[in-house]
Amino acid sequence: MIAIPKKINLPLGKVVATPEALAVITKSGQSPAEFLDRHSKGDWGEVDGGDWELNDQAIEEGSRILSAYRTKTNVRIWIITEWNRSSTCLLLPEEY
Repeated sequence: MIAIPKKINLPLGKVVATPEALAVITKSGQSPAEFLDRHSKGDWGEVDGGDWELNDQAIEEGSRILSAYRTKTNVRIWIITEWNRSSTCLLLPEEY
């Protein structure tokens, strides 16, 4: 089954990133905005089907949302938006 992003516009709140995540994204020649855009539109990236469904439920119920992506250099990054939509953080999984 392929998960199809819903048409949403997720509020991100204050956007922050760890220095390590920014370095990885920059090294890949990409921009944080590329990943934030996908996240805000409901494309949760490389999460499994169960986590995809939990994220979709979080849109309705107001819980935390986690997306996972790979840069062009094949490094995994996470984006987490808090339950109250006050902030969104880009980080590496090992920084969690």
